[in-house]
Amino acid sequence: MIIQLDPSITEAAQATIEAHIKALKYKVTDVKTQRAHYLVAIGKADVDLRTIGQLPGILDIHQVSDDYQLVSRKWRVRPTVLDLGDGVRVGEGSLTLAAGPCSIENEQQMESIMQHLLDNDVRIMRGGVFKPRSSPYSFRGLGMEGLKLFHQMARARGIKIVTEVMQVSQVEEMHDYVDVFQVGARNTQNFNLLDALGGVDKPVLIKRGISGTIEELLSSAEYVFSGGNEKLTLCERGIRTFETASRNTLDLNAVPILKEKTHLPVIVDPSHGIGIRDYVPSMALAAVMAGADGIIYEAHEKPEEAASDGAQTLNFQESARLIRNLRKVYQLRQELE
Repeated sequence: MIIQLDPSITEAAQATIEAHIKALKYKVTDVKTQRAHYLVAIGKADVDLRTIGQLPGILDIHQVSDDYQLVSRKWRVRPTVLDLGDGVRVGEGSLTLAAGPCSIENEQQMESIMQHLLDNDVRIMRGGVFKPRSSPYSFRGLGMEGLKLFHQMARARGIKIVTEVMQVSQVEEMHDYVDVFQVGARNTQNFNLLDALGGVDKPVLIKRGISGTIEELLSSAEYVFSGGNEKLTLCERGIRTFETASRNTLDLNAVPILKEKTHLPVIVDPSHGIGIRDYVPSMALAAVMAGADGIIYEAHEKPEEAASDGAQTLNFQESARLIRNLRKVYQLRQELE
């Protein structure tokens, strides 16, 4: 169960509540986030919520049967909407678009992509400065100096940035230069990293693991939430299956399932999901019709010259056409709902 405490609760009142719950053979975890103070209680005994709910200091109480408690929609029916500032929001009620290269390469590249985004009224740019690559000899990003330049240029243009953090030691040094920390598919179950991101007051985008289940993705989000950070977004980016015709299998089934199971925003990455440039727009449009709150994809002025992932990256003409079509399809979805 989840118990929301009064912000002004005394230590004595909280101790009384915890003692009452522990007497029922429940384990209690104290969770303080940017928005509220909770007690998460895990146990098997049947409980009459009314006997607990009437204790002083309790604002609300909910019974949640899922293993993932705090990210479950069973207690927070209203969907979470993240405000990134300057009118940029992620969640139900709008279609959030984010685009950019797989890797940040140089100043000229960033300049051209940012102008492309502004020309198409897209306010979030993706781009990796620390890149996990299958081969140690592939381009692995520009590191912190690249991130600082990325941040400086984006700030001057009113663009928010999302970039991948790969290890605990990077969280603190990256903090002031990112708007959204991205947890990549290879780190979705890096629980030390998830714990560390639970302690920051910055949004976190969690991608589904390469072979991860929906439940595992939700459990990864629970790690961050239980650590104190409610500012979460989930991303379906394709999973590894027996199919070899595409880079991954983009699981669009996951979109409506996640929307039912969690109150968190759900976005889709069709670039990694299918890995073939010609098919990225189709999968992006299908994701919007499936109910996605946003799309994050790869774009580059000259994909054939990109340092990484050129085969799945759209050029600016293809990107502009996709943006127009995504907004048309989103409007159609609203009319059909």
